Amino acid sequence: MTRAKRLVRCGLVTLQRVVRGTASRAYMRWRRSIQVRVVTSTLFISAIVVAILGAFLMQQVSSALMDGKVKAARLQLDEGLAQVQRDLGNNSSSASEDGSQLNAVVNRLKARSGPSGLYEVYIRDTTAEYFDGYATNELRKESVPKRLREEMKHAPGGARAYTYGKLTYVGGHPSERGLIVGGKSGQFELYYLFPLEQEQKTLTNVSRSMVGVGVVLVLLLAAIASLVTRQVVIPVRLAAQGAQRLAAGRLEERMRVRGEDDLARLARSFNDMAANLQEKIGELEDLSQLQRQFVSDVSHELRTPLTTIRIAADMLYENRDTFDDPAVGRSAELLQSQLERFESLLADLLEISRHDAGAATLDAESLDMRDLVLRVVGDIQGLAERKGSKVVLQLPGEPCMAEVDRRRVERILRNLVVNAVEHGEGEDIVVSVAADRDAVAVSVRDHGVGLKPGEGQMVFDRFWRADPARARTTGGTGLGLSISREDAQLHGGWLQAWGEPGVGSQFRLSLPRVAGAELRGSPLPLVPPGAGDARPLFAELEAGD
Repeated sequence: MTRAKRLVRCGLVTLQRVVRGTASRAYMRWRRSIQVRVVTSTLFISAIVVAILGAFLMQQVSSALMDGKVKAARLQLDEGLAQVQRDLGNNSSSASEDGSQLNAVVNRLKARSGPSGLYEVYIRDTTAEYFDGYATNELRKESVPKRLREEMKHAPGGARAYTYGKLTYVGGHPSERGLIVGGKSGQFELYYLFPLEQEQKTLTNVSRSMVGVGVVLVLLLAAIASLVTRQVVIPVRLAAQGAQRLAAGRLEERMRVRGEDDLARLARSFNDMAANLQEKIGELEDLSQLQRQFVSDVSHELRTPLTTIRIAADMLYENRDTFDDPAVGRSAELLQSQLERFESLLADLLEISRHDAGAATLDAESLDMRDLVLRVVGDIQGLAERKGSKVVLQLPGEPCMAEVDRRRVERILRNLVVNAVEHGEGEDIVVSVAADRDAVAVSVRDHGVGLKPGEGQMVFDRFWRADPARARTTGGTGLGLSISREDAQLHGGWLQAWGEPGVGSQFRLSLPRVAGAELRGSPLPLVPPGAGDARPLFAELEAGD
């Protein structure tokens, strides 16, 4: 029994899953398809309209059918009352005493047929105290409702009335619904009882026919709506597919133009838009190519005079103490520092141009990220001491091996640590390293000015500075974080930023252990521990963005 219950439960669970899956797929199809929504709406609205019209028509047909039945029954009743008046009007007292005469009248009335169809007859003498009249075909006299009898009892001669009731019979004949009309002629009450079985069958057939016609009509309306919307949806779908192909870079995509209607104008407008986009994108590509080429050429061309100026500047700097005028020696020092910054700017411009041109390559080798962090921190230790900051390292005890480009990763880490020192307001800088099975990560945390709302989206932009009025002491070019982002994406990794004003900021570099592998997560959190109360500001820039 327990096993049977488990099987039933499993079957119910499976059925529930199938129903949910089917409902979910149908809902998604309904949301994504205009044609499905139009057809569904047409089905629903047309079904409601057809149901209302069908109910109204059935009511009209039923009313007309019953009205015709009542008119025919009244004609039959008038004929019967006339027959009763002829047969019993002159010897009414003897008719009451001799029941055979009443029975003969009832049978004669029953034998007659008219436009009303089959019927039963019941006649009674209102003056007979112990005689309840005669009825045909074993009809129970209780078939005539009491209220109709009371109405006839107090009605004047020649009165007519009708009602609906249930006809019952003596024996096994089933009861049935019927129309009962009654009239009075002298002391006699005559009732005609018409079974409504034929009318019920007629109404049933009519209702079935109307239901069938309604279903067919609704389906036809849905089919028509599907065909009409298809003529509109297909060009729209083609336009959407064309737009997707345009977005994918297939700028030669065009739509086929047919006719002169609105859809044809849509196709022509789409083709004009695609042609304009292709032209503009081509112009932008040419301009970008010229721009990259210009930057590369200028950077290369400037190296020759810069080398000459560097030689002269080095000579002046080495002999600055021999000048009589101290201002000349100070000028030699300024010239030396600005030349170093100029060289750094040229190198960054060349690197950016290589990334823009897609010419940057990855020279990957298996390295321990801890060694790279120690080397970078050692290089900027003097800068940190001058700024009054202390670099705190949080390194794991096990090697954090990954296939990376040493030069590029060192450049990323150096930019992150130098920026943390520059904006750390003399507070400690925390550098953390962690690794899991698939990735390695390095985070650099400072407790300085942090990032304002919205700045997290701009921190990796070229030549962007958090505070333009802030004095820069490290001689940066404004391209460091932008190049770092390009280097991280070249590895297939992420370079992400978190920051809050007055709380500080944290930059996290996440790289896959194997070059070219897909990065799915990072072993270090982006939001530093203890900063959960502050509302984080994320700027996630992943490879391919």
